[in-house]
Amino acid sequence: MKKLALLFLSLLTIGIVQAQHQKSQPMKKKILFVVTSHDKKGNTGENTGYYLGEVSHPWEVLHKAGYEIDFVSPKGGTPPVDEFDLKDPVNKAFWENKEYKNKMDHSLTPSQVNPKDYSTIFYAGGHGAMWDLADNTELAAIASKIYENGGIVAGVCHGPAGLVNIKLSNAQYLVDGKKINAFTNEEEAEVKLTDVVPFLLENKLKERGAKFEKSGLWQNYTVTDQRVITGQNPQSAKSVGEAILKELNK
Repeated sequence: MKKLALLFLSLLTIGIVQAQHQKSQPMKKKILFVVTSHDKKGNTGENTGYYLGEVSHPWEVLHKAGYEIDFVSPKGGTPPVDEFDLKDPVNKAFWENKEYKNKMDHSLTPSQVNPKDYSTIFYAGGHGAMWDLADNTELAAIASKIYENGGIVAGVCHGPAGLVNIKLSNAQYLVDGKKINAFTNEEEAEVKLTDVVPFLLENKLKERGAKFEKSGLWQNYTVTDQRVITGQNPQSAKSVGEAILKELNK
């Protein structure tokens, strides 16, 4: 009996220690990826959507670091995808991950999102973002709450279209006075869509008070300023993921 009692006490002690350890290591807050629901480049008839590599490359960095990722789009459901290149091994790994493919195919609507659940909101690019992210007031409100809760707001390429109308509780634009970058006027001209997109992203960010920074055409370039992280183009997608992780680890 004495041995049983000692064994019970020993197991009880182990259980208490494990519980205390779990309490001292809280679960990491999730990360919210925003993707477009828009599938056409203006009246050109050309298809668009979210740029697959701009989701998969940040996803790989953050998923490997142990973060859970959710997806939201203006309309919810299965968003349109652009630049569907499965020769890219990171794209292939994302597309063939059953859990995350299912999450993407059933993306949340903004009304289903609780900002308190997330440490970061990340806006993926793809030209579709230019048509339906800038004026989405629900997504802007979610981003503002995440930021004012001490979280991170990020975007890459055309994803920062989602940042242009985010206002904080002091009525200032989120990007005002911050170093920001995104798809540049020169890159838009290079792909011959200057007169197709509803606005030029570089110009709009400058109008909102952003200190716009940029590199040469198609160069990897990422900027971090006061928990706002932005990358210039598809080549910057992994770097944005790494910059988010670095900021989360501070």
